[in-house]
Amino acid sequence: MVRTGNQGFRERAYTSQDGLSLYYRDYGDPLAASVPVLCLAGLTRNSKDFHGLALRLSRTRRVICPDYRGRGRSAYDPDWRRYQPRTYVDDVRHLLAVTNLHKVLVIGTSLGGILAAAMAVAVPSAIAGAVLNDVGPDIDADGLQRIVAYVRDQQPQPDWEHAARHLKENLPDLGIRDDKGWLALARNTYREGEDGRVHVDWDPALVKPLLTGDGGATDLWPLFKALRRVPVLAVRGAKSDILSETTFERMAEALPGLARVTVTGVGHAPALVEPECQAAIDALLADL
Repeated sequence: MVRTGNQGFRERAYTSQDGLSLYYRDYGDPLAASVPVLCLAGLTRNSKDFHGLALRLSRTRRVICPDYRGRGRSAYDPDWRRYQPRTYVDDVRHLLAVTNLHKVLVIGTSLGGILAAAMAVAVPSAIAGAVLNDVGPDIDADGLQRIVAYVRDQQPQPDWEHAARHLKENLPDLGIRDDKGWLALARNTYREGEDGRVHVDWDPALVKPLLTGDGGATDLWPLFKALRRVPVLAVRGAKSDILSETTFERMAEALPGLARVTVTGVGHAPALVEPECQAAIDALLADL
């Protein structure tokens, strides 16, 4: 599948190693000389989250933004046990082969940052650098419980305005300033169903690995330390309940060359379009 339009990206799909159709957005010139960027979203998120960032970066380079299996326009996995990082890394590795990308800067938000670190172990030659957005090797328990509750909250909303209001009430620390911003987030989070209501844009079975304890790695520090050979930028929302200030400091000690940015007034997770984030990402790219 290849669809193009005036939205600033090409819509593409590829087949995973186990036969699922997986969607991605392809921005910019595929033949651009600059290091390409791979944007990896959070647990329930999708490629739409990176649209603003991707448009800006694609002026000079190619940018790839996939939907993980079970999210957005990618197929849902019939076996929920495959909703786990090892599978996602395999999907990403296959995506790099399909897009003929040999080395990329990985920008990962939350789960995406964990996958960036895992790639440094699984496909080290493919990593030119990494941006870890509001995630680290230690994840605060309170924040993790909040995320589990959020993923379990799958009640349809009657319309887009109610969906935006629901997000605003449950995610007050995102730093979104106006109703237009909350409506945009709703359209990145929900999809319109045949019943006329709006539903979460992810497979409800995503919560099962979280409830059974099968959803992630135990000790993430070895993965994080595998990034020591490449430039890394760590971003933290000052009000984050996922990446604590203590862990943020420990990350700097483990990686002496780590660049860091704290976004004031924002929780989990910064949108990466904040001026301080843009400047830091541009500085990292300039060194690649």
